[in-house]
Amino acid sequence: MPHFTVVPVEDKGGRGAYDHLEGLNWVDYGQEGASSRGEPRGSASASRPGEDPYDSIGSDGHGNHKESSPFLNNSDAGKGDYYDRNLALFEEELDIRPKVSSLLGKLVSYTNLTQGAKEHEEAESVEGSKKKVSKSPNMGTLMGVYLPCMQNIFGVILFLRLTWMVGTAGVLQSFLIVLICCCCTMLTAISMSAIATNGVVPAGGSYFMISRSLGPEFGGAVGLCFYLGTTFAGAMYILGAIEILLTYIAPQAAIFHPTGAHDTSNATLNNMRVYGTIFLTFMAVVVFVGVKYVNKFASLFLACVIISILSIYAGAIKSIFDPPAFPICMLGNRTLSRDQFDICAKTTTVGNITVPTNLTELFCPGFNITSGLCDEYFHFNNVTEIVGIPGAASGILKDNVWSNYMEKGEILEKAGQPSVDAAGHKDNLHLYVYADIATSFTVLVGIFFPSVTGIMAGSNRSGDLKDAQKSIPVGTILAIATTSLVYFSCVLLFGACIEGVVLRDKYGDAVNKNLVVGTLAWPSPWVIVVGSFFSTCGAGLQSLTGAPRLLQAIAKDNIIPFLWVFGHGKANGEPTWALLLTALIAELGILIASLDMVAPILSMFFLMCYLFVNLACAVQTLLRTPNWRPRFKYYHWALSFLGMSICLALMFISSWYYALVAMLIAGMIYKYIEYQGAEKEWGDGIRGLSLSAARYALLRLEEGPPHTKNWRPQLLVLLKLDEDLHVKYPRLLTFASQLKAGKGLTIIGTVIQGNFLESYGEAQAAEQTIKNMIEIEKVKGFCQVVVANKVRDGISHLIQSCGLGGMKHNTVVLGWPYGWRQSEDPRSWKTFIDTVRCTTAAHLALLVPKNVSFYPGNHERYNEGNIDVWWIVHDGGMLMLLPFLLKQHKVWRKCKMRIFTVAQMDDNSIQMKKDLATFLYQLRIEADVEVVEMQNSDISAYTYERTLMMEQRSQMLRQMRLTKTEREREAQLVKDRHSIIRLESLYSDEEDEGEAVPEKIQMTWTKDKYDSEKRNRNNAVENFRELISIKPNQSNVRRMHTAVKLNEVIVNRSHDARLVLLNMPGPPKNTDGDENYMEFLEVLTEGLERVLLVRGGGREVITIYS
Repeated sequence: MPHFTVVPVEDKGGRGAYDHLEGLNWVDYGQEGASSRGEPRGSASASRPGEDPYDSIGSDGHGNHKESSPFLNNSDAGKGDYYDRNLALFEEELDIRPKVSSLLGKLVSYTNLTQGAKEHEEAESVEGSKKKVSKSPNMGTLMGVYLPCMQNIFGVILFLRLTWMVGTAGVLQSFLIVLICCCCTMLTAISMSAIATNGVVPAGGSYFMISRSLGPEFGGAVGLCFYLGTTFAGAMYILGAIEILLTYIAPQAAIFHPTGAHDTSNATLNNMRVYGTIFLTFMAVVVFVGVKYVNKFASLFLACVIISILSIYAGAIKSIFDPPAFPICMLGNRTLSRDQFDICAKTTTVGNITVPTNLTELFCPGFNITSGLCDEYFHFNNVTEIVGIPGAASGILKDNVWSNYMEKGEILEKAGQPSVDAAGHKDNLHLYVYADIATSFTVLVGIFFPSVTGIMAGSNRSGDLKDAQKSIPVGTILAIATTSLVYFSCVLLFGACIEGVVLRDKYGDAVNKNLVVGTLAWPSPWVIVVGSFFSTCGAGLQSLTGAPRLLQAIAKDNIIPFLWVFGHGKANGEPTWALLLTALIAELGILIASLDMVAPILSMFFLMCYLFVNLACAVQTLLRTPNWRPRFKYYHWALSFLGMSICLALMFISSWYYALVAMLIAGMIYKYIEYQGAEKEWGDGIRGLSLSAARYALLRLEEGPPHTKNWRPQLLVLLKLDEDLHVKYPRLLTFASQLKAGKGLTIIGTVIQGNFLESYGEAQAAEQTIKNMIEIEKVKGFCQVVVANKVRDGISHLIQSCGLGGMKHNTVVLGWPYGWRQSEDPRSWKTFIDTVRCTTAAHLALLVPKNVSFYPGNHERYNEGNIDVWWIVHDGGMLMLLPFLLKQHKVWRKCKMRIFTVAQMDDNSIQMKKDLATFLYQLRIEADVEVVEMQNSDISAYTYERTLMMEQRSQMLRQMRLTKTEREREAQLVKDRHSIIRLESLYSDEEDEGEAVPEKIQMTWTKDKYDSEKRNRNNAVENFRELISIKPNQSNVRRMHTAVKLNEVIVNRSHDARLVLLNMPGPPKNTDGDENYMEFLEVLTEGLERVLLVRGGGREVITIYS
């Protein structure tokens, strides 16, 4: 939801909390209207005590502005019996759902103000309630969008570099450059118009459009790029103004002067730096003191631009019949710099005496043409004059059609001019007009592109527009069409009216230091010089005004934490700190000191911004999100993609290294916001793109089960919570994170016992607890909480239904039921065994970490030790794969892997070891191999005794549970009887204390029950005798023998291992032996500190093939 700044209005009626939706006015169509309340609707004098009346924007306090829900907290029900008569059917819902009339009243009465201005600061202060309501926006398309866009698009490049571009690239390639750049901005404007008309867009321009369309990461990255582009644009305009001042208006104001023939460039750059810093400081002070004056003079600056352009057209028309006199002095075919001599000839006649001119003295220091001190090229070539501005009717256009790119230091030459090729002296280079930089098509693209930027001016003012959704598209597209037409016509006029060497003369040295475009202007070159100077100064002020507000808007959204200080400003909302940072960054551009070097930098940032505007429109169009309903209909995703492609191409065409730097800056900002920025949910298109991609991927996964090569454990971790909803064994999550290392699927599931309708809040709290623990343990996964009447049923539901489509778990991680022997309640271990059976039935793998509290944390490191695998039965390769995955984590990385397998007496243990080593080699798993031989020994007395004790304990607990059940049944009868007696006593004046004494409850026992109890006491002795005389089951004895023998071998070999992985035997098919099964597992793992019991899912999970 875009950020609104909203002014509340007074309401004396029964306003509910819902009436704060967007801070809009409350209207009740069921009553007489606002006028009957005694105060005007626009009054803002009333507000609730202690409440900020401007706090009606849905916000989480971090700039995460959300649209308030239209279905919350409405208390309109207290309006007589109106609802009873007409809306009785909905009377139970009227407390939480508003009437349609109330909703419509709010939606038609909102007030949208400009962000970053005074009202925004008021919206965050309690004192804002005392301010007056601002006037409603009333700017139209012409004043609100068209003219501001024109002013921002026309700039310094038009006056200082367009003629040079035409002369260097030729008319055809100049047309191509203008066409590419204008197509880029036109396509971007179409995309921007679609986004700007898709709902109300507050002021903030491209930042708000992109951030609300593509999310805070893209929005912040591109917003800062746009900010940097605007800031460097300010530096570029200041450099342009200084160039006009020192070159054409007051050259004598230069502080640094050339010390030699080759020091011209350094002196010029130093002058630019000094004066640029002075200008920047002055402009920053002006913006700080009174930004309103900048806005008032904006129309004056625009008038300067329009007058200058009109004078160019007037001069071009006049040149048809009366071209201006600007002769060019040529030495051979080389162009001479006219400002260093007065007469364009080698000699002149003074009183019938032929004397050398200043030009001759410059080339011949001894004042003697015939002496050998003259420059050789000067000696062999004649000095001639040609017309600098032949005029539109001269046919010069055909000479300027083709390009004439030059290297740095190359002298400007006129093709077709007679010349004798001779070597000239290097020290005389400053007497010619020469190229100060190497030129090419790509260089010119980067320099020209800033002259088409500024198309966001209309969207930046959307808060001031009467009808932004109509004005922004029309005004922006018309402004781009107008400026494009001006650029095309200027390219044609310059090529048709001005001599080629003059066009290629960047600083007007050949026309006596006149501004080249000024030589064509009418009535005087000073119209262009003065007009361009003021327009560049105005554009610089506008940039220094807009950039800090953009930075302030980004800072207020709090998506980049370290920028929070720039969200504050003066009491009236002016961004003081942001202005300071903007001035410092602009100073970097000033220190570069070259207009031709700064222009490509800001081209990169603007192109990056335009690229993402097009991307935002294309993504929204292709996703067809329900909220994408722009009023501007003349857009298409293909146009947006074309615009995006042109932006990307222009970035690399103009300067590939600047493009990489700009992308690197944007990428770093993106990653910083992603990891450190505040959480935002703006309903952005990237979220929709993620959903579409996820849906596509899930449908692809549904096509079949994953191949063995792609199999990895997708975990369902079953957690247990205590009474306070705290995770009982958080190391389960630690183990899961070490096993997964951020790859694949992890679902953390838990079951809360109870009724869903009653335990919903508890489930939400449990989910939040688990999510916090997931974040602490750095587990990348999802949380699922199920409420069920029985824990076993809830676990069964989780195992069956977790995941979606092909993205389902294939492995269950289950905690060991500690203390099951001491618990009288059998459910503790029965739930465990039922879960084992469920996973087996679902063909899922099962991992049971035993003694999980001793497992290492994520911050521990094992610098040595072993991970021992006891491979007893083949389970699809899980035992080999799990240690390999664990070793990918830094905790286990330095541990060695050992694989033990068990050989019977009839097995060839030597051959088994060789085969196992070959198998591991083909699996590309490094591990030590050992085969352990199990001797066929007789069942020991210890085994027999252990089995006997197990069965006696089981029988004893079974009898205890029976007697406990009977006791509970009798106690319930007593309770029922006692409750009836207490109920009767409520109606008596005297309360009988004796009835509550438990001894008197014996009255409830019947004679039959008394005899039964007596028989049970007699049977107790017989039951004890049965326990003593019980003989163990032979099957249990064999199982216990296996468990004891295996445990002896494992403890002997792996007592010091960091982790022992072991095949987990399956539970018995007959449920009567469940308790014995638990005992077998305990015996199998006795004496081992960390054990991972592994049970395969019935499929191969590891393969030797590539």
